[in-house]
Amino acid sequence: MGTKAKVALGAVVGIVVIGAVSANAGSSGKDNGSGGSDKGSSAAAGHTPGGTKGKKDVGSGRAAGAKKAAIAGDGEYQVGSDVKPGTYRTRGNSDDMCYWERAKDAKGETDSLLANDNVTGTSYVTVKATDKIFKSSGCKDWEAVDPKAKGTPASSMAGDGGMYKVGTDIAPGTYKSVGNKDDSCYWERTKDAEHGLDSIIANNNVTGTAVVTISPGDAYFKTTGCGDWKKAA
Repeated sequence: MGTKAKVALGAVVGIVVIGAVSANAGSSGKDNGSGGSDKGSSAAAGHTPGGTKGKKDVGSGRAAGAKKAAIAGDGEYQVGSDVKPGTYRTRGNSDDMCYWERAKDAKGETDSLLANDNVTGTSYVTVKATDKIFKSSGCKDWEAVDPKAKGTPASSMAGDGGMYKVGTDIAPGTYKSVGNKDDSCYWERTKDAEHGLDSIIANNNVTGTAVVTISPGDAYFKTTGCGDWKKAA
């Protein structure tokens, strides 16, 4: 488990639309046994990223109330002693080289994993009091985020920017992304930052034009390998 850019837990094959198409939990957090074209959520995110790398992470830097770094980018941390339960954010990551995981014990086995992800751009993660280990590899430092903090939400976002907090980083509304190729665009609406399959409200892999309505009640919007998103008129 020492290498970076590991494949996230439970890779989902092809299009994964929660409530419409059943999700097939696949590989562990170590190996992508379900094929190179897998895409999915953070609990199911063995995606093959696409789009242009290194785009500016629009909007995510606007959140107010962010605190100083609380977790270094590399290491394994015991929850409760090394790191407190709460929501954390890492920004400025590139090329899926940031890997994190939440674990229920320190055995390092596949069954130990609760959730994990490879990250480009920004990621938010909620570490629960019942978690035992939080691991971060190749990530920028993590800062604690006040879930009640307000910000100035943007009306556009980088298509490979990662996670955006709805109402703080990005405004609710209908957004459009164009020019996506070969199902490389993946988006996800979530109700929290725990990154479980139960966290997902809706998601999709897209070729061509993508249109999605982000509701005011959504907690986060995740985008990977997409063309930049702009709010529709």
